Amino acid sequence: MTTDQDTADDRERLAAMLDAEDVPGPIAAEFLALASALMDATTVGGVLRRVVEAARSVIPGADVVSVTLRTAEGFHTPAQTDLLASRLDEIQYRLDAGPCVEATRKPGLGLTFSADLGASTQFGPFGPAAAELGVHSVLAVGLFPDGDGPRMGALNVYSHARAGLDELDRDLALVLAAHASTALAATMASTAAELEAAQLREALRSRDVIGQAKGILMERRGISSDEAFGVLRAASQSLNVKLAQIAQTLVDRRSEI
Repeated sequence: MTTDQDTADDRERLAAMLDAEDVPGPIAAEFLALASALMDATTVGGVLRRVVEAARSVIPGADVVSVTLRTAEGFHTPAQTDLLASRLDEIQYRLDAGPCVEATRKPGLGLTFSADLGASTQFGPFGPAAAELGVHSVLAVGLFPDGDGPRMGALNVYSHARAGLDELDRDLALVLAAHASTALAATMASTAAELEAAQLREALRSRDVIGQAKGILMERRGISSDEAFGVLRAASQSLNVKLAQIAQTLVDRRSEI
């Protein structure tokens, strides 16, 4: 039952919180720092390094943290706070089973969890293998956390203690995964745009040099544009060298022709 004294105490605590609203708590401060760091990160690797560092700092039960990414070639660990995390991840990749692998495939939040890996059969042989390495609790969250699998990867948090990760840790991991997903999407989109622009510039440069080479052949041999292109293409196929490289060589050595 709530008493008048309880209500008064709650009001005092709320007033104290409001008075201190300009001074964020340690967790809020970490998230503010993470948000700032993610804005400064310009590469996927940079984003992931900031995320794993923040996870170990923010999540009370976290001893080692890693990020799993999946590509067409399979799973890999591009960022970790400790080599032990990479060893744990690699066991799961080899088995094609375990919390970080399942988090990329699980629908909903993509959350996987075990409080006692050594005693659990939830993840097959991975549990005892992790316990032998001194890790007894784990949670993993899929990236992106709100989508259906397969996802692009997972944020993985390991603890040396049995029951070393609790509900608060899971909530924090979900928030961090959302931050990571948003930052990754933005960084990858930027990278893709830069790559596309670079490819366009290269295509335009190649087209220009091929045009120059055709012009040289047309002038020196008195042939048509189509015939000049045919000469370049035949040389490319015969030498197994890209047509643009043949054209560049011709332009560079035109005085010798």
